[in-house]
Amino acid sequence: MNGEKRRILYIAAHRPGRSPGQRFRFEQYMPLLEANGYEITHSHIIDEKDDKVFYSRGNYLRKTAIIFKSFLRRLDDVLKANHFDLIIVYREAIMLGSTVFERMLRKSDTPVVMDFDDAIWLQDVSEGNERLAWLKRPSKTDEIIAMSNAVFAGNTYLANYAKRFNPNVHLIPTTIDVNYHLPAATRPSEGTVRVGWTGTSTTLKHYDEAVPALKELKTRWGDRVRFRVIADVPPCMEGFDVEFVKWNKHSEIQDLATFDIGLMPLPDNDWARGKCGFKGLQYMSMGIPAVMSPVGVNADIITDGVNGFLASSQQDWLEKLSRLIESETLRKQLGTAGRKTVEDRFSLQAIGPHYLELIDRLINRT
Repeated sequence: MNGEKRRILYIAAHRPGRSPGQRFRFEQYMPLLEANGYEITHSHIIDEKDDKVFYSRGNYLRKTAIIFKSFLRRLDDVLKANHFDLIIVYREAIMLGSTVFERMLRKSDTPVVMDFDDAIWLQDVSEGNERLAWLKRPSKTDEIIAMSNAVFAGNTYLANYAKRFNPNVHLIPTTIDVNYHLPAATRPSEGTVRVGWTGTSTTLKHYDEAVPALKELKTRWGDRVRFRVIADVPPCMEGFDVEFVKWNKHSEIQDLATFDIGLMPLPDNDWARGKCGFKGLQYMSMGIPAVMSPVGVNADIITDGVNGFLASSQQDWLEKLSRLIESETLRKQLGTAGRKTVEDRFSLQAIGPHYLELIDRLINRT
């Protein structure tokens, strides 16, 4: 690289460390990129003080101010675009239906990459912004894909969709840093088995997919089994006792390490097929046996009974969780195999060199 730093502009909605998608699809690659002579500028819209306002109900005046600020920030990005060697847009430049900023960026001399890890061509609006759904235009995803120099897609389902509009699509799985996500040296021994789930307020509804089986598990196993949820908000479940742990970046590994079994239930629909299996990969990386719905990439990650379990019905959830509750040996066996799967196929350490090579090629236009 002739000793000169190459500059990457990363365009995203949230500040560094706030969004799991941003953290595990780009931000964790930053040390590798910087060690190889890259300089990163992280341009985000929603600051910490805006967070609660933007995703809560009402506050329309404040939300309008945030949107106005986002236009100014993106205009500044456009004006500076030619000072960078590569621009990576995570999902979209602004969270409205317009593609004006993507089109302006594309007119610069700098190659533009669109990175996405969900089926964002489908309508999906947070509960706090349901009345503003008319401002969104999910179909703009097709336009952003088409006008980008390259596209990074998080799984095969997403990649195949993107190839309808752009031939230069690269499959980049959402990865785990296996030097950060380490198995617990010893798991708590309280005579109970803790069945856990981690996620956000937007995905808590997926947990409901397994609740009937979990209630039956509680009836069958009594105090032998406990349920824990790590999220930004507590689950609302009447008649079902769940321990709640508020997600905290600084304690996330210690909190996950309290799980004996990890859950990733999903509905079988187009939106869920776009998910990249991240919850399951987190569990597996820490040697926690994962039980996942066989939806989308999950069926590619898990070989049933070898490195985890797949559950497609309430009976499956009940049976496979019971087997794990019953046998510590089976938990260790599947947990060890799951960790190996992540190390080999879904880790930062395995994918990082390919990611770096791809960035180099896009900048060199080779």
